[in-house]
Amino acid sequence: MQNLRARGNQRLANGRVNWLAATTVFLLTSGLAFAGLPAEDSENWSLRKETDHIRVYTIDQPNSSFQAFKAVAVLDVPIENLMAVMINPKSCVQWVHNCSESYAFGSGDFDERYAYSVNDMPWPVTDRDYVLRIRTRGEQADGEIVMDLNAIPDQREEEDDYIRVDKSDTLYRFIPEDDQTRMIWVQHTEPNGSIPGWLVNTLLVDIPIRSMEQLERVAQWDRYQNYELIYNSQGQLKDVVPKAESGDD
Repeated sequence: MQNLRARGNQRLANGRVNWLAATTVFLLTSGLAFAGLPAEDSENWSLRKETDHIRVYTIDQPNSSFQAFKAVAVLDVPIENLMAVMINPKSCVQWVHNCSESYAFGSGDFDERYAYSVNDMPWPVTDRDYVLRIRTRGEQADGEIVMDLNAIPDQREEEDDYIRVDKSDTLYRFIPEDDQTRMIWVQHTEPNGSIPGWLVNTLLVDIPIRSMEQLERVAQWDRYQNYELIYNSQGQLKDVVPKAESGDD
């Protein structure tokens, strides 16, 4: 009887650890950004996980128990397809792991715009929401495009149903390589709530892998084909639009 009780207690303890692990993964899916991101070329990055075409590194952050991650992948889609996904304010739910709601709000343009998103959390944890300022820049000379996503939690009133994530940064870098695109994703997030840093640091490597694999699939959808990049006279990226259909009037 004592052995049965002991095994039951162990299963309960394991269940709590698994539930907390799942909760942590959901928390970390909010892609946001601020200026404190580590340098992409820092020698302190440690390779944590590698798949066929994705490598994920982590690095300690000053005054934080949560590590930052860097994911590097070569996606088998052209950069125009990826940018077509990125300019869709609702595309978060299509590729970012466990993003359940996303839409644009406020005034803005291609260079700087705003989005609101929600992370679906497992019961009984409260869902998280976040408010983003998204800035996009690119140069025609090298074809590289960079997106910074900054958390601006005070730009919208908090919702009673959610807990606002207010400390997080993300950088997306897209580099064209013929019909493929090299993507670099750097992120540091400090999720609200009592979640141990060691657990976060153990699990965060799976988030960019699952998301980037899905992004590659989504960018191949018909709706994201036949887009082109528009540059101004100074060679700066100004927009991503569907290609004009050719034909007789």
